[in-house]
Amino acid sequence: MANLSSSLDGQRSRLIEALRGYKSCAVAFSGGVDSAVVAQAAQIALGNKAVAVTGVSASLAEGELEAARALAAQIGIRHETILTDELSDTAYVQNAADRCYHCKTHLYDLMVAALPRLGVAIVAAGANTDDEGDYRPGMQAATEHQVRSPLLECELGKSDVRALAQHWGLSVWDKPATPCLSSRIAYGEEVTPERLRMIDAAERFLRDAGLTSVRVRYHRGDLARVEVSPEALSKLCEGDLREQLLSKLRSLGFKYITLDLAGFRSGSQNEVLPLDVLQKPVEQA
Repeated sequence: MANLSSSLDGQRSRLIEALRGYKSCAVAFSGGVDSAVVAQAAQIALGNKAVAVTGVSASLAEGELEAARALAAQIGIRHETILTDELSDTAYVQNAADRCYHCKTHLYDLMVAALPRLGVAIVAAGANTDDEGDYRPGMQAATEHQVRSPLLECELGKSDVRALAQHWGLSVWDKPATPCLSSRIAYGEEVTPERLRMIDAAERFLRDAGLTSVRVRYHRGDLARVEVSPEALSKLCEGDLREQLLSKLRSLGFKYITLDLAGFRSGSQNEVLPLDVLQKPVEQA
């Protein structure tokens, strides 16, 4: 196990004690580093009174469910899946700035309803203090469903979470953020299964080419805006890979393929949102 600073060691203890105080819980488990740390702490604190629950839908990238199952097995926590159907919700499909609110509402509705069957009393999620500085309408859905956020309660930020994951030997400690595929579609453009498949296949192509931090953003007119780390920009402009990328994305249905010179950055779709939207509370459906 990696060593922890004395302050982070204290936060680890507080995190475990906070989860022990829940008595039992279902962790909203995406398989990313945040939910993995909550699941690990829950397993230490609660044992078989903790369960990890993964929502499965068309917006989940290929391979992510299998990775979540393997991670849950590494942690030693019971793992369950719930089929979500957010694509049946017009408000979600229309893809306004509050899309994530509707997605999380579907997930938490199902998780709360499943608590008696799962034999636990509380839903816990992986929000951390860094999430407070971004536009996260899904956090309002969590509040409305009384979802607990132990990382926030213990004032843990992203770097703290990664340090804890490394300390516990979790395989995802340095995994890049992997939000749902719908987050790649520009606001106002409909979320469809076809567009989700196009994005997923395009990103898998780039990862298979050796790139790690990648996003393929969908914009109007079947335009792909490709984001990679700044140091990888020149690689995508090289002859063979450039031609392969053009051929692959066109075969998937993209008509225009562009390279974002600003490079990879999480949440870049939010850059176009006006300040009044970022500050406005989400209206409930």
